[in-house]
Amino acid sequence: MDFDHITRPLSDAEAKAEAERIITRSFQTQMPPMRQFPTSFRDDTKVPAYGDTPPVHQDDKRIVPAWAAGIAVASIGVGAGITGIGCGAWLVLQGLASVTLYGVLMVTLPFAGLAMVATAIGGAINKARGAVTNNVYEAPVVQNTQINNTSNQRGMFSRTRNDVR
Repeated sequence: MDFDHITRPLSDAEAKAEAERIITRSFQTQMPPMRQFPTSFRDDTKVPAYGDTPPVHQDDKRIVPAWAAGIAVASIGVGAGITGIGCGAWLVLQGLASVTLYGVLMVTLPFAGLAMVATAIGGAINKARGAVTNNVYEAPVVQNTQINNTSNQRGMFSRTRNDVR
């Protein structure tokens, strides 16, 4: 192959000849002959009295019971729902597969929040149930304190018991 004309610039005469060839070719009105192909065909020959005949359209008159249609729709809905649950479980387990401190904290965060809310509710209920009583004693108060000390020592072990009443 001759690639010499690509690598070197054209001379003025070669450039003029190439430009005339391109212009002449682009302004040609006569197109090369194209072969025509039929886009449809209809056979009008008579059908024989016996033998093979062309297919005939037959109306579909099947009736589907309402319960069968309901079961079909319900099964599609259940399948789509299970697929969604499965995708959600896959995402959760995919996140749990990469165990990091942040991942563990993110998993336990809802439980910690739930425990905090339960503790707050329990504290509020406990405070509401506890009645405020003020006991006022007007009589003299006597306080008796009795201390009993019992001490046993035997060898290496010793035992001291204090009873304060």
